[in-house]
Amino acid sequence: MIVYGVTGWKNAGKTGLMERLVAEFTARGVSVSTLKHAHHAFDVDQPGKDTHRHRTAGARQVMAVSGARWALMTELREAPEPTLAELLARLDPVDLALVEGWKRDRHPKIEAWRAVNRHPLIADTDDTIRAVASDAPLELNGRPRFDLDDTIAIADFITQDSGL
Repeated sequence: MIVYGVTGWKNAGKTGLMERLVAEFTARGVSVSTLKHAHHAFDVDQPGKDTHRHRTAGARQVMAVSGARWALMTELREAPEPTLAELLARLDPVDLALVEGWKRDRHPKIEAWRAVNRHPLIADTDDTIRAVASDAPLELNGRPRFDLDDTIAIADFITQDSGL
């Protein structure tokens, strides 16, 4: 399984780029899974639902299953957050795992960058960033720059760079 990331500061266009890349790679016949890191607490469950009631009663894991999908929720309950490698090991095999976030991990990444945010480029200090997708011209010291909306060119670059 090839792991490739999309990283950047908040509101840089990461999620939109991830969404477009999933659609593009899937259209090319590539099997894709995604991982998204959140820096805040989140809940995929809803209060009052049976699965939520199971979790709040103390269950470590709750699985919801239907004819259309299944989901496994795991409560950390004071345990440390799993590493990216541990989470990747739990995925079913696919051709490509696209990872949003995990800025400090050492997998290859595309940085999403928007001029309006005025954040420094992460690529300036991170050699795992192979290219930048931005909405403005940038000086990147030899790294490729793609228009943030040029999904096909970005997907082509990831394919070439990763050997996919």
